[in-house]
Amino acid sequence: MCCASSGSADSMPESNPEPITAGGIWSTVSGPLDGPAICIVHGSMDRSTGMMRLARRVDHAARVVRFDRRGYGRSRAHTGPFTLAGNVDDLVAVLDLHLPDRAVHLFGHSYGGDVVLAACRRLGDRVASIAVFEPPLSWTPWWPSGSANLLVDGHGQPVDDTDDAAERFMRRLIGDDRWQRLPPRTRTERRAEGRALVGELADLRERPAFNAGDISVPVLAVCGSRGADHHRRAARELEEMLPEARSLEIPGARHFGPNTHPDEVAEAWLAHLGVDGLSVGRG
Repeated sequence: MCCASSGSADSMPESNPEPITAGGIWSTVSGPLDGPAICIVHGSMDRSTGMMRLARRVDHAARVVRFDRRGYGRSRAHTGPFTLAGNVDDLVAVLDLHLPDRAVHLFGHSYGGDVVLAACRRLGDRVASIAVFEPPLSWTPWWPSGSANLLVDGHGQPVDDTDDAAERFMRRLIGDDRWQRLPPRTRTERRAEGRALVGELADLRERPAFNAGDISVPVLAVCGSRGADHHRRAARELEEMLPEARSLEIPGARHFGPNTHPDEVAEAWLAHLGVDGLSVGRG
């Protein structure tokens, strides 16, 4: 449903680390101060480094903010609650810290897509545009129940061990062999992020993440051509439900598209923005 990064970006150094912000949310900013303002929000069981390849395609000309969402990465110690509303609070706080009083182009991957769409109610005219890559529409009746199975045991009872839920999620996402090859410290850290995962999944299934009437800016709903059927359907559904939305498939991409196909995703995103002088950087 959501997204852990493919892992290779986790080893890359941060370009410009910033102190932990108020509320225990770690954030980083890069790019020219006078460039167009952009914020990239990662998905579940991921962290800001998972979006680094995409950020590096645009931060030569744009002011780009990324942050580790509550419960993940360097914000793992956050005590919650791990809800969509809490994540919107964090996004607004990070924008107020790094991009005060500026109109912002938002990009959200997976659960991060739900966060940026939900934030339109709070941010209003500060949102210049939105791009999302395979956000889950878990509250819809047609969405598969696979993610819900992480929240219960074999007898259908709610899970108490969120660490185990995180491991099941990761094994399903990257496979048993790859999970076993991860360093013990990485496995321990990922298991500890189960608190956030379980909270997010449960909350997202309870109610719609956003109200279409709150979103009047252009929206690009992106999916991978090799992604799951329900993720591709979600992109089409967003195109139908949002007044200024269009959908687009990235050929050959799966759910990790912003990490595995950053050039193609960035090209589509920047074409959607239509900002003069903003082109895709390489390398």
